Amino acid sequence: MAESDFSLSQDLLHELFEYRDGLLFWKIKTRNGIASGKQAGTLNHHGYIHIRLNKKTYQAHRLIFLMHYGYLPEMLDHIDCNRSNNKIENLRPANNIQNQQNQKLSPRSKTGVKGVCFDKTKKQFLAQFRVNRTICKVGHFVTLEEAANAVQKARSINHKEFANHG
Repeated sequence: MAESDFSLSQDLLHELFEYRDGLLFWKIKTRNGIASGKQAGTLNHHGYIHIRLNKKTYQAHRLIFLMHYGYLPEMLDHIDCNRSNNKIENLRPANNIQNQQNQKLSPRSKTGVKGVCFDKTKKQFLAQFRVNRTICKVGHFVTLEEAANAVQKARSINHKEFANHG
């Protein structure tokens, strides 16, 4: 296939790959000698599986979504936050804000609860989260458990299906 006539399409992906349980397998022998039936792609240092097609690198989850639905959204979200879990039921269209709402607890968290920190000046736990890039304070609480429950409830209401509590 000449580089000038190359474009991704649902039909092309079905010609090149077989989808099985979140993975893509080559249906053809590739130019660099990979046999048909072999798993496509390599894991990169960010945790995504990448696949080379016609001198260009693609993220496997985007190819899988295109194979199943025939279009590519602005962004895709891995529901379980596992970047290498490309099962179609784990992928959903999202925008940047929704994708950020579905983030895990930061390893820098000192409380171990997403959206809760200790306010040294008030000697209480502060619960807060973001809505459309704006920090929303839920309030101050005496116990970590009260703060965790309050921020999780507020996050669920505002982030809906993209709410991730840690």
